[in-house]
Amino acid sequence: MSSLSVSEAEKKTMSNVDSSPAVKVQDVSITYRTTFERVPTFKSAIVRFGRGERAVREVKAVQNVSFDVPHGSTIGIIGANGAGKSTLMRAIAGILPPTSGRIEVHGRVSTLLSLGVGFNAQLSGKENVVLGGLAAGLTRKQVQERYEEIEAFAELGEGFMEMPMRTYSSGMFARVAFAVAVHMDPDILLIDEALSAGDAKFKTKAADKMKELVTNSRTMFLVSHAMSSVRELCNDCIWIDKGKVMMRGEPKEVIDAYTHFLKVGAAEAVSLEDL
Repeated sequence: MSSLSVSEAEKKTMSNVDSSPAVKVQDVSITYRTTFERVPTFKSAIVRFGRGERAVREVKAVQNVSFDVPHGSTIGIIGANGAGKSTLMRAIAGILPPTSGRIEVHGRVSTLLSLGVGFNAQLSGKENVVLGGLAAGLTRKQVQERYEEIEAFAELGEGFMEMPMRTYSSGMFARVAFAVAVHMDPDILLIDEALSAGDAKFKTKAADKMKELVTNSRTMFLVSHAMSSVRELCNDCIWIDKGKVMMRGEPKEVIDAYTHFLKVGAAEAVSLEDL
């Protein structure tokens, strides 16, 4: 994702727009139950005629997480792969119910959680735009009013919006997904590393659009491994590890603690953009 900056004055203004919570997460836990084939021992294989044994494993993806996010905040969610970030975002979006706890969301939510989620690849880009708008709670008239702007923002080229999305490249998917998400007039925007497939030009354009939404006092969640984007765009940050909140605070402080935890120094041949 392209690096962008928001002034300290803008950050302060954004954080003071409305002190009431846009999102309230109360003691939320999410546990998956998965089954897998356990490799049999020689003895058990004989007893079970060579068949493996089905085993059940519980995965505690999110554990007792609580926080409030005021309207107008831009909060970064950071952590290693498998930390529970995306699971938490899906719960806030209403896609995944918590195993325990409660989530309150006040406002219209638009999600960009992963490439093409919610799209029907057999339908055209235009048809998916209409379905996405209706699913977001807009009327057909409101979707039609936004369609030309969405089409222009996506910049797919002549005729592509009329073609089935199964014919799209991953970059084209990303363009349409982002265009739909940011033009649904959201009060709360959830973005989870969804721009990784976009080209450099589109990433810059998308970053500018995100900054526009932030300065218009929208609430935004940004799940990202690009530390510079989180540091420069967000006014709040949460670090999650193994499903638990490790730290919350100013982005720079949280990022410093996170990178120290990972033991990544300036001499390491690893970019923070890739962490």
